[in-house]
Amino acid sequence: MTATVLDGKATKNAIFEELKPRVAALAARGVTPGLGTVLVGDDPGSHSYVRMKHADSARIGVNSIRRDLPADISQDKLEAVIDELNADPACHGYIVQLPLPKHLDAGRILERIAPEKDADGLAPVSLGRLVLNEPGPLPCTPYGILELLKRHDVPIKGANVTVVGRGVTVGRTMGLLLTRRSENATVTLCHTGTRDLAAEVKRADIVIAAAGVPHLIGPDMVKPGAAVLDVGVSHVEGKLTGDVDPAVAEVAGWLSPNPGGVGPMTRAMLVTNVVEAAERALATA
Repeated sequence: MTATVLDGKATKNAIFEELKPRVAALAARGVTPGLGTVLVGDDPGSHSYVRMKHADSARIGVNSIRRDLPADISQDKLEAVIDELNADPACHGYIVQLPLPKHLDAGRILERIAPEKDADGLAPVSLGRLVLNEPGPLPCTPYGILELLKRHDVPIKGANVTVVGRGVTVGRTMGLLLTRRSENATVTLCHTGTRDLAAEVKRADIVIAAAGVPHLIGPDMVKPGAAVLDVGVSHVEGKLTGDVDPAVAEVAGWLSPNPGGVGPMTRAMLVTNVVEAAERALATA
């Protein structure tokens, strides 16, 4: 068996084609969606991520609003930038690129983001809405994983899903999405305290690996025909390495490449959240 590739790049492109007429419809009514980014410091990886996000936006006619700030910016000055974006009608959604320098309180910054402009879906109000199953922006990576599965016809309803990693960005929020009535999956959340990780992974129909441990998931741990999504990112000898051993491709039914799988989907859903925010803003104007 050779796994079907869950191609995030192709799926992202399909989503962008669907977004283009929605952006055009907004433009016809005098509204251009605007994506803002707040980037603190000079981390090359963060700068690369932000460039890709704005390049994606430009492809479908979404404006870019960049706030690139020095690494030694004070908490008060950063909060003033957040307030500015909250008040800017041209900015329909924005993100604060994490991690922030250690002298800054990231929690306070995320709490300050206007809920209607939370493009990442990770601010406290957005997470609370997700827990309560109320409408709001969805966390981009779990949202992208869900779209990747659905658009490749991977069965979700009734599936046993094992998520490895309990971070807010993927692990905890992934379970909240998959256990909604619209998805109806059964989710097991594994972490460093899980007694028998191999057993939990082996019984899963869908495996989502987001631990950041190189090649944590080996072929002997995967049920034949399962869908495996590699979300983890590590650097081994200067090379980007995922959580999933490449040999899993010989066992799994579906496998997302890393890079090229979940990463492009995260960016696709970020732009989707911004377009949807612009549509909501117009509807309530």
